[in-house]
Amino acid sequence: MQDELNTPPAKLHIDGVSKSFTSKRGKVLALESATLTVDEGEFVCLVGPSGCGKSTLLNLVAGFEAPDTGSVMMDGKRVTGPGSERMVMFQEHALFPWLDVLGNVMFGLKLKPGLTDKERVEVAQYYLKLVGLERVMRASIHELSGGMRQRVALARALAPNPRVLLMDEPFAALDAMTREQLYADIQRINEARQRTVLFVTHNVREAVCLGNRVILFSPNPGRIREQFVVDLPRPRDINDPALAGLAGEITRSLKGHTRVQSAE
Repeated sequence: MQDELNTPPAKLHIDGVSKSFTSKRGKVLALESATLTVDEGEFVCLVGPSGCGKSTLLNLVAGFEAPDTGSVMMDGKRVTGPGSERMVMFQEHALFPWLDVLGNVMFGLKLKPGLTDKERVEVAQYYLKLVGLERVMRASIHELSGGMRQRVALARALAPNPRVLLMDEPFAALDAMTREQLYADIQRINEARQRTVLFVTHNVREAVCLGNRVILFSPNPGRIREQFVVDLPRPRDINDPALAGLAGEITRSLKGHTRVQSAE
Protein backbone atom coordinates (compact mmCIF):
# COMPACT_ATOMS: atom_id res chain seq x y z
CA MET A 1 0.00 0.00 0.00
CA GLN A 2 2.86 2.39 0.71
CA ASP A 3 3.60 2.74 -3.02
CA GLU A 4 0.05 4.04 -3.46
CA LEU A 5 0.81 6.90 -1.04
CA ASN A 6 4.08 8.14 -2.52
CA THR A 7 3.15 9.71 -5.86
CA PRO A 8 4.89 13.10 -6.14
CA PRO A 9 2.80 16.26 -6.70
CA ALA A 10 2.63 17.80 -10.16
CA LYS A 11 3.54 21.15 -11.68
CA LEU A 12 0.88 23.03 -13.66
CA HIS A 13 1.45 25.59 -16.38
CA ILE A 14 -1.52 27.51 -17.78
CA ASP A 15 -0.48 29.59 -20.78
CA GLY A 16 -2.66 32.24 -22.44
CA VAL A 17 -5.91 30.37 -21.84
CA SER A 18 -9.23 31.85 -22.98
CA LYS A 19 -12.68 30.26 -22.86
CA SER A 20 -16.06 31.37 -24.26
CA PHE A 21 -19.55 29.97 -23.80
CA THR A 22 -22.74 30.48 -25.76
CA SER A 23 -25.72 31.79 -23.79
CA LYS A 24 -29.13 33.29 -24.59
CA ARG A 25 -27.34 36.64 -24.82
CA GLY A 26 -24.89 35.28 -27.35
CA LYS A 27 -21.22 34.45 -26.93
CA VAL A 28 -19.78 35.22 -23.49
CA LEU A 29 -16.03 35.41 -22.87
CA ALA A 30 -15.69 33.74 -19.46
CA LEU A 31 -11.90 33.76 -19.23
CA GLU A 32 -9.37 35.80 -21.18
CA SER A 33 -5.64 35.17 -21.65
CA ALA A 34 -5.03 33.52 -18.27
CA THR A 35 -1.43 32.58 -17.56
CA LEU A 36 -0.41 30.93 -14.30
CA THR A 37 2.27 28.51 -13.11
CA VAL A 38 1.66 26.38 -10.01
CA ASP A 39 4.73 24.68 -8.57
CA GLU A 40 4.83 21.11 -7.25
CA GLY A 41 3.17 20.89 -3.85
CA GLU A 42 1.95 24.49 -3.93
CA PHE A 43 -1.46 25.45 -2.52
CA VAL A 44 -2.87 28.25 -4.72
CA CYS A 45 -6.20 29.96 -4.00
CA LEU A 46 -8.25 31.63 -6.75
CA VAL A 47 -10.36 34.54 -5.48
CA GLY A 48 -12.82 36.86 -7.17
CA PRO A 49 -16.51 37.75 -7.57
CA SER A 50 -19.03 35.53 -9.35
CA GLY A 51 -18.46 35.37 -13.09
CA CYS A 52 -14.75 36.14 -12.98
CA GLY A 53 -13.61 32.86 -14.53
CA LYS A 54 -12.04 31.13 -11.55
CA SER A 55 -14.29 28.03 -11.72
CA THR A 56 -13.88 28.02 -15.50
CA LEU A 57 -10.12 27.83 -15.02
CA LEU A 58 -10.55 24.98 -12.54
CA ASN A 59 -12.69 23.07 -15.04
CA LEU A 60 -10.06 23.56 -17.73
CA VAL A 61 -7.36 22.13 -15.49
CA ALA A 62 -9.69 19.24 -14.59
CA GLY A 63 -10.13 18.54 -18.30
CA PHE A 64 -13.92 18.98 -18.17
CA GLU A 65 -13.66 21.75 -20.78
CA ALA A 66 -11.13 22.53 -23.51
CA PRO A 67 -9.71 26.06 -23.89
CA ASP A 68 -10.52 28.09 -27.00
CA THR A 69 -6.94 29.35 -27.05
CA GLY A 70 -3.83 28.62 -25.04
CA SER A 71 -2.86 25.44 -23.23
CA VAL A 72 -3.05 23.69 -19.87
CA MET A 73 0.02 21.56 -19.14
CA MET A 74 0.81 19.18 -16.29
CA ASP A 75 4.50 18.31 -16.03
CA GLY A 76 4.97 19.31 -19.65
CA LYS A 77 2.08 17.23 -21.01
CA ARG A 78 -1.06 18.85 -22.38
CA VAL A 79 -4.29 18.26 -20.46
CA THR A 80 -6.81 16.92 -22.98
CA GLY A 81 -9.49 15.45 -20.70
CA PRO A 82 -10.25 14.25 -17.16
CA GLY A 83 -7.80 11.92 -15.44
CA SER A 84 -7.28 10.23 -12.08
CA GLU A 85 -4.12 12.30 -11.54
CA ARG A 86 -6.41 15.35 -11.17
CA MET A 87 -9.31 14.98 -8.73
CA VAL A 88 -12.07 17.53 -8.09
CA MET A 89 -13.90 18.29 -4.85
CA PHE A 90 -17.05 20.38 -5.27
CA GLN A 91 -19.19 22.50 -2.95
CA GLU A 92 -21.79 19.71 -2.91
CA HIS A 93 -20.29 16.51 -1.54
CA ALA A 94 -22.03 14.30 -4.20
CA LEU A 95 -21.73 11.20 -2.01
CA PHE A 96 -23.70 8.04 -2.78
CA PRO A 97 -26.44 7.59 -0.14
CA TRP A 98 -26.74 3.83 -0.82
CA LEU A 99 -23.07 3.31 0.17
CA ASP A 100 -21.67 3.67 3.67
CA VAL A 101 -18.70 5.93 4.47
CA LEU A 102 -16.08 3.29 3.62
CA GLY A 103 -17.93 2.32 0.44
CA ASN A 104 -17.96 5.92 -0.78
CA VAL A 105 -14.21 6.27 -0.38
CA MET A 106 -13.56 2.87 -1.95
CA PHE A 107 -15.68 3.92 -4.95
CA GLY A 108 -13.04 6.55 -5.77
CA LEU A 109 -10.42 3.81 -5.82
CA LYS A 110 -12.05 2.26 -8.89
CA LEU A 111 -9.89 4.82 -10.71
CA LYS A 112 -6.79 2.95 -9.48
CA PRO A 113 -6.57 -0.31 -11.47
CA GLY A 114 -4.36 -3.09 -10.19
CA LEU A 115 -5.32 -2.85 -6.51
CA THR A 116 -6.66 -5.94 -4.75
CA ASP A 117 -9.85 -5.65 -2.71
CA LYS A 118 -7.76 -5.84 0.46
CA GLU A 119 -5.52 -2.99 -0.73
CA ARG A 120 -8.56 -0.84 -1.59
CA VAL A 121 -9.90 -1.32 1.93
CA GLU A 122 -6.51 -0.46 3.45
CA VAL A 123 -6.12 2.71 1.36
CA ALA A 124 -9.69 3.84 2.11
CA GLN A 125 -9.16 3.24 5.82
CA TYR A 126 -5.90 5.20 5.73
CA TYR A 127 -7.57 8.30 4.28
CA LEU A 128 -10.61 8.06 6.53
CA LYS A 129 -8.24 8.02 9.49
CA LEU A 130 -6.41 11.00 7.98
CA VAL A 131 -9.64 13.03 7.92
CA GLY A 132 -10.65 11.85 11.40
CA LEU A 133 -13.50 9.51 10.43
CA GLU A 134 -12.06 6.13 11.34
CA ARG A 135 -14.82 5.59 13.94
CA VAL A 136 -17.70 6.05 11.47
CA MET A 137 -16.48 3.97 8.53
CA ARG A 138 -19.66 1.88 8.51
CA ALA A 139 -22.07 4.77 9.08
CA SER A 140 -24.67 5.74 6.48
CA ILE A 141 -24.21 9.10 4.77
CA HIS A 142 -27.53 10.43 6.12
CA GLU A 143 -26.24 9.93 9.67
CA LEU A 144 -23.39 12.41 9.16
CA SER A 145 -23.26 16.17 9.69
CA GLY A 146 -22.45 18.50 6.78
CA GLY A 147 -18.85 18.82 7.91
CA MET A 148 -18.42 15.06 8.22
CA ARG A 149 -19.85 14.57 4.74
CA GLN A 150 -17.29 17.00 3.34
CA ARG A 151 -14.57 15.03 5.13
CA VAL A 152 -15.78 11.89 3.40
CA ALA A 153 -15.73 13.74 0.07
CA LEU A 154 -12.18 14.89 0.81
CA ALA A 155 -11.07 11.35 1.68
CA ARG A 156 -12.67 10.09 -1.55
CA ALA A 157 -10.82 12.72 -3.59
CA LEU A 158 -7.50 11.92 -1.89
CA ALA A 159 -7.78 8.12 -1.96
CA PRO A 160 -6.77 7.66 -5.64
CA ASN A 161 -3.65 9.65 -4.67
CA PRO A 162 -4.05 12.39 -7.31
CA ARG A 163 -1.09 14.57 -8.13
CA VAL A 164 -3.37 17.63 -8.30
CA LEU A 165 -6.38 18.33 -6.09
CA LEU A 166 -8.93 20.82 -7.46
CA MET A 167 -11.33 22.26 -4.86
CA ASP A 168 -14.30 24.40 -5.94
CA GLU A 169 -15.67 26.25 -2.89
CA PRO A 170 -15.86 23.02 -0.87
CA PHE A 171 -16.70 24.72 2.44
CA ALA A 172 -19.06 27.48 1.27
CA ALA A 173 -22.24 25.78 2.54
CA LEU A 174 -20.88 25.01 6.02
CA ASP A 175 -21.24 26.97 9.25
CA ALA A 176 -18.33 29.07 10.54
CA MET A 177 -17.26 26.69 13.32
CA THR A 178 -17.21 23.69 10.99
CA ARG A 179 -15.23 25.65 8.39
CA GLU A 180 -12.61 26.64 10.97
CA GLN A 181 -12.12 23.01 11.98
CA LEU A 182 -11.76 22.02 8.33
CA TYR A 183 -9.17 24.77 7.76
CA ALA A 184 -7.05 23.13 10.47
CA ASP A 185 -7.69 19.68 8.99
CA ILE A 186 -6.75 20.72 5.45
CA GLN A 187 -3.47 22.24 6.62
CA ARG A 188 -2.62 19.13 8.64
CA ILE A 189 -3.53 16.79 5.78
CA ASN A 190 -1.61 18.77 3.20
CA GLU A 191 1.46 18.74 5.39
CA ALA A 192 1.20 14.95 5.64
CA ARG A 193 0.22 14.24 2.01
CA GLN A 194 1.77 17.06 -0.02
CA ARG A 195 -0.36 17.66 -3.11
CA THR A 196 -0.57 20.45 -5.66
CA VAL A 197 -3.84 22.24 -4.89
CA LEU A 198 -5.97 24.76 -6.79
CA PHE A 199 -8.67 26.09 -4.47
CA VAL A 200 -11.54 28.34 -5.61
CA THR A 201 -13.21 30.57 -3.01
CA HIS A 202 -15.06 33.86 -2.52
CA ASN A 203 -13.69 34.07 1.04
CA VAL A 204 -10.46 36.08 1.18
CA ARG A 205 -9.64 35.09 4.77
CA GLU A 206 -10.12 31.45 3.83
CA ALA A 207 -7.69 31.91 0.93
CA VAL A 208 -5.06 33.53 3.16
CA CYS A 209 -5.50 30.85 5.80
CA LEU A 210 -4.93 27.99 3.34
CA GLY A 211 -2.88 29.25 0.41
CA ASN A 212 0.78 29.77 -0.40
CA ARG A 213 -0.46 32.31 -2.97
CA VAL A 214 -3.74 34.12 -3.56
CA ILE A 215 -4.60 34.90 -7.20
CA LEU A 216 -7.11 37.72 -7.78
CA PHE A 217 -9.56 37.58 -10.68
CA SER A 218 -11.76 40.36 -12.08
CA PRO A 219 -14.93 39.81 -14.16
CA ASN A 220 -16.34 40.73 -17.57
CA PRO A 221 -14.33 39.05 -19.00
CA GLY A 222 -12.57 36.97 -16.36
CA ARG A 223 -8.93 37.92 -16.03
CA ILE A 224 -6.09 37.24 -13.60
CA ARG A 225 -5.33 40.68 -12.19
CA GLU A 226 -2.89 40.30 -9.30
CA GLN A 227 -1.29 37.81 -6.96
CA PHE A 228 -0.21 37.85 -3.31
CA VAL A 229 2.36 35.58 -1.68
CA VAL A 230 1.21 34.45 1.78
CA ASP A 231 4.33 34.30 3.91
CA LEU A 232 2.74 33.42 7.26
CA PRO A 233 3.80 30.49 9.47
CA ARG A 234 1.69 27.34 9.62
CA PRO A 235 -0.57 26.14 11.06
CA ARG A 236 -2.62 29.30 10.50
CA ASP A 237 -5.62 30.46 12.51
CA ILE A 238 -8.21 32.37 10.50
CA ASN A 239 -8.68 34.72 13.48
CA ASP A 240 -4.99 35.66 13.69
CA PRO A 241 -4.49 39.47 13.41
CA ALA A 242 -1.64 39.13 10.89
CA LEU A 243 -3.79 36.93 8.69
CA ALA A 244 -6.71 39.36 8.98
CA GLY A 245 -4.41 42.24 8.04
CA LEU A 246 -3.24 40.56 4.83
CA ALA A 247 -6.81 39.53 4.02
CA GLY A 248 -7.86 43.16 4.39
CA GLU A 249 -5.13 44.29 2.01
CA ILE A 250 -6.20 41.71 -0.57
CA THR A 251 -9.87 42.64 -0.16
CA ARG A 252 -9.12 46.33 -0.80
CA SER A 253 -7.19 45.41 -3.94
CA LEU A 254 -10.00 43.11 -5.08
CA LYS A 255 -12.58 45.87 -4.62
CA GLY A 256 -10.36 48.29 -6.51
CA HIS A 257 -10.08 45.96 -9.50
CA THR A 258 -13.85 45.40 -9.47
CA ARG A 259 -14.56 49.15 -9.46
CA VAL A 260 -12.13 49.73 -12.31
CA GLN A 261 -13.73 46.93 -14.31
CA SER A 262 -17.22 48.37 -13.70
CA ALA A 263 -16.06 51.79 -14.90
CA GLU A 264 -14.70 50.24 -18.09
